[in-house]
Amino acid sequence: MTTLPLSYPIAKPSSLQPDWTGKTWAGLLSVLTCCTIMVHGYHPLAEDGGLYVSGIEYTLDHSLFPHYTAFVREHLRFSIFAPAVATIVRFTHLSLLSTLFFLNLLSIWMTLFAARQILRRVVPGVSSRSQRAQLAGVALLAAWWTMPVAGTSLMLMDPYVTARSFSTPLSLLAIAFALDEWHWHGNRLRSPLLCALCLAIAAVLHPLMAAYGLAFVITLRASRIDLPRTTRIAAWLTLMSSAIVLGALLQALAPPESAALQLAAATRFYWFLSQWQWYEILGLIGPLAVLGALTFFRRRKMLSTTATLCHTCLVVGAISALIALLFAHETSAVHLVARLQVMRLYLPIYAVMSMLLGAALYEACHESLQCWRSSIATIILRLTPAIIIATSAAIMGYVQHQSFLLSQHVELPGRTAESPNPWVQAFLWVRANTPRDALFALDAKYVNTDGEDAQNFRATALRSALPDYSKDGGEASITPSLADQWQQGAAAQENLSLLNDAVRDEHLRPFGVTWMVLHSAPATAHPCPYDNGTVKVCMLGP
Repeated sequence: MTTLPLSYPIAKPSSLQPDWTGKTWAGLLSVLTCCTIMVHGYHPLAEDGGLYVSGIEYTLDHSLFPHYTAFVREHLRFSIFAPAVATIVRFTHLSLLSTLFFLNLLSIWMTLFAARQILRRVVPGVSSRSQRAQLAGVALLAAWWTMPVAGTSLMLMDPYVTARSFSTPLSLLAIAFALDEWHWHGNRLRSPLLCALCLAIAAVLHPLMAAYGLAFVITLRASRIDLPRTTRIAAWLTLMSSAIVLGALLQALAPPESAALQLAAATRFYWFLSQWQWYEILGLIGPLAVLGALTFFRRRKMLSTTATLCHTCLVVGAISALIALLFAHETSAVHLVARLQVMRLYLPIYAVMSMLLGAALYEACHESLQCWRSSIATIILRLTPAIIIATSAAIMGYVQHQSFLLSQHVELPGRTAESPNPWVQAFLWVRANTPRDALFALDAKYVNTDGEDAQNFRATALRSALPDYSKDGGEASITPSLADQWQQGAAAQENLSLLNDAVRDEHLRPFGVTWMVLHSAPATAHPCPYDNGTVKVCMLGP
């Protein structure tokens, strides 16, 4: 039996009764869930949330989106998320927006619950001190909820509901079960079976993120401190070599890409480390530096599970960055490895960093109490974790408010019609006053327009539209069959509001476009039955 280093003690179960019961934790997580949505906001039809919602709407009613249906339907092929949500809507008879709101609350609660399950294993104990440290870790994760994950174009968690809203907590739960001791005999199979079950459910919701969750779990099991150091190093080298060989094979065997697919890939700047900004590179190095510092400075107080988790993050981060550097180049003839977005492995790394940093902050302040006799210093030290977490939440909340400046901070179901966003108002008018088989054109980059707040046209208006540059470009970049349609549609709508009628008509009529959404300022001879001063809806006609 391998003897553990003295710097990594094993937590022993306590015979004391827990100061905080399961009901206490359920209540605390519920309060944190409400605080999270109030701080970070909720925008169900924005960004990728709108893409998923349009897919659910199509699943509920196949008569919707009769034109360019593939941009609504294609991403449904590999996930049961849309059919599952549609089934809930039919079964409960709730509106889709009400269902999404409750699912959002559930996903937040599940993520915080999964974080606590990890912290139970790395900050064990039933004393008030241990449980407060766990709470600090969960609370910091909640405060950093919408933190960007380096330059990956991901947030820790989104202010809307997607398949990743549930694959993330399931992957975190799998990590928690992977931290347990696994016994392959008798009745001690609970943890490995639960780990496999969580990853299996995540896989039918979001296969790619589940695959990366599995990669994290495999690395974690190979990084256990109870293994001899030489065994761990050999396992890490094997994992790195396997990843390099797999990446090389995928790149070598990838089919040729069309010019349109190459163009779509080039629009995904976050696939390529060479296109990241300097602060995004810092976002790549920062979490590893924090976890490395925790490992070094607290190594004599760090439990074996904590050390295992930190080492796993360092190895996973290094391997994913290496694969991206080797194979994800914008100048490559094929972009299969880039399309897999291996840097998404940083999502669990950011989550783990947040949890461990919050817990370590509380522990450090509590330990410092022994060095101070002053009552003022004691009060300051006791309040420091709460102050830092609250300040972080305030900053993140402000950033989210500025990101959706003209939209309600929490877009509650039933209040969509009250939206102050002029773009949403126009989309709602379209929904109520245009034929269901209408085909719309908008500026190719309309979701990037100041004040539009990335609100999705299809999901809000329930009408077909030519492919846009941004969101539909993302779909085209991972679905080669859509690349040509995307390139043609996006090109036809480029700077649409800046063109004159003759050029617009020449660009749009070949596609069968019947309506346009334009900025209010440009003149047009086409009838525009709706104009709110920011955006207008105009009829192109047959």
